Amino acid sequence: MTHILLLNPNTSVDTTAMMVDIARSYVPEYMVVIGVTAESGVPMITTEAELDAAAQEVVACWQRQREQPAGMIVSAFGDPGLGQLRAMTDVPIVGLCEAAMLEASEEGRRFGVATVTPDLVTPIDQRAFSLQLSDQYTGIRLTLGNPRELANDPQKLIEALAVAIEQSIAIDGAEAVIIGGGPLGQAASALTGRFSVPIIAPVPAATRQLMRLL
Repeated sequence: MTHILLLNPNTSVDTTAMMVDIARSYVPEYMVVIGVTAESGVPMITTEAELDAAAQEVVACWQRQREQPAGMIVSAFGDPGLGQLRAMTDVPIVGLCEAAMLEASEEGRRFGVATVTPDLVTPIDQRAFSLQLSDQYTGIRLTLGNPRELANDPQKLIEALAVAIEQSIAIDGAEAVIIGGGPLGQAASALTGRFSVPIIAPVPAATRQLMRLL
């Protein structure tokens, strides 16, 4: 049976399972989504140093695979290791940040990002620049509080992200808002349809992009 790989650069097995469950809703019945969790790193990437280290682990995870998948999702919002993997294989590989930004920017929409990680603002900004979407990108709105503590309190996380989304729409003029983080997948699903503009959940966006490539 055809399978795609969802590679979680964070070390949380629970987060991997959650993202796999989300991705399964967007693939055909004949296709299996297999989750792989980073063997080294942190449970939730929150800094540039952790993101850089995750890129190395992503490449190592790919090299450990015995069976080549039909495609792969690098399921962390900073897209760690995405460029390196694409240089190593012809297998279609997508990243959460890239896929979400491409989807959010469709039809010329201005888009912003709501997220929990202040120390990842620069690499997220750089992704918009590298994708040549700077003219449509309205920037990042951050939640208040410790990112890992928020991630462990689902209801508080949803409400904190809702505030950031409202700021992105009302202050920055965003016409679509991305929820910036793989571990925020359940919160992103809960927030979809709650606002006057599209809320882009990154795991579904990446899965949809991969299905188009396949």
